[in-house]
Amino acid sequence: MTLQELSQYYKLRERLNRDEEILDSLRAAACPGAQNLSGMPHAPGVRDKVGDLAVEIADMTERIRYLKEEIDRAEAAVTEFVESIENDQTRMIFRLRFLRCLTWGEVAAVIGGRNTEDGVKSACYRYLSS
Repeated sequence: MTLQELSQYYKLRERLNRDEEILDSLRAAACPGAQNLSGMPHAPGVRDKVGDLAVEIADMTERIRYLKEEIDRAEAAVTEFVESIENDQTRMIFRLRFLRCLTWGEVAAVIGGRNTEDGVKSACYRYLSS
């Protein structure tokens, strides 16, 4: 497996996380506040906020479904590759970075010891180039 394939999978997972956050904010924005039930006609230009956001919510939900399907297809290959790594620490670096989507700094913190962000990144790249 190449760094490009692993990075593509990582980017899909990042995009999914970002889109899920956007969907949550759209849903929060669509929650209607206290409605004015005066029975009076509304002025021109008044819009239905929930109705306007419903299309965006549906579109984002469909995009998330598509991303999840794409991730499911790629995840089996990435998991198989990561599990085939013999060195425990290198396997953990790959698992944390590409399957758990941690940043290089977070990976270094989890691995512990004197590992730095650059150190775990170098270990990854060194393994891929061998």
